[in-house]
Amino acid sequence: MAKREISIRGIFISLMLIAFLLSRTGAAADIFARDNLVAWCIVPFDAKKRTPQQRAEMLEKLGIHRFAYDWRAEHLPTFDTELDELKRHSIELTALWFPAELNADARTLLDGIKKHNLSPQLWVTTQINPQPNQEKTVASAAAVIRPIAIEAAKLKCQVALYNHGGWFGEPENQIAIIEALKKEGITNVGIVYNQHHGHEHIARFPELLAKMKPYLLALNLNGMTKDGDKSGKKILPLGQGELDLQLLKIIRDSGYTGLIGILNHTDEDAEGRLMDNLDGLDWLASQLNGKSPGPAPKPRTYRQ
Repeated sequence: MAKREISIRGIFISLMLIAFLLSRTGAAADIFARDNLVAWCIVPFDAKKRTPQQRAEMLEKLGIHRFAYDWRAEHLPTFDTELDELKRHSIELTALWFPAELNADARTLLDGIKKHNLSPQLWVTTQINPQPNQEKTVASAAAVIRPIAIEAAKLKCQVALYNHGGWFGEPENQIAIIEALKKEGITNVGIVYNQHHGHEHIARFPELLAKMKPYLLALNLNGMTKDGDKSGKKILPLGQGELDLQLLKIIRDSGYTGLIGILNHTDEDAEGRLMDNLDGLDWLASQLNGKSPGPAPKPRTYRQ
């Protein structure tokens, strides 16, 4: 009887372990699901120059209910309208492009999200001139981010350091900035990583992702080809890059569970490029799940 109880207990434990592993695999795969996707670079980057209402209608039509707001000065007068339209169409303002100083534009954005009781991520990039002493360079970058993070905390917002080249765009440097701020008690700063600004990172992406993962708030995908930034292929729809499936496997297998962004960032129609990315992501995800993918999708907005 005792042996039977031990055997049953062993089977139970094995089944629980299998269920746990399957749940972890499912959670990883689900990061590419439609409800985890954030539309990015579709405001100034849009051939049709949509209004806030048209943009919200487009996102609702595509089934994308998360939105990261990039803008130019011409868009700020309609920011309040943008927030009204997002609410009306059940679109979450997940993040917004934020200045590297608390200037008038920054105050307009902060006032808007405060009025609407929102707490989006604030995506910030800046240019930092490296000094001979790394510690001093980190301190100068932390001095830029500190006041933004303090204001963001008042609205329960997180600040995400955005890689856009240069010293500030290197993940190891961003981690150093975050850790320096943590020592001051500032804990609402993380990273948003952009593949289209990371072509030089491809060879060591698994290593970088492992380092970034504890800090990573969002990861923006892009069709990726080796040296694409040097050959006119910096921005590609998903599924059109030779490295896309490999990179998505790395992301899935890393256990990352945060937000996934898809972007336009071209002069094409934003809806068409988002649709191309959705088609490409579906095609790639089917391969991640071991299914026969069929032919690669034909993009609407990209011509080789």
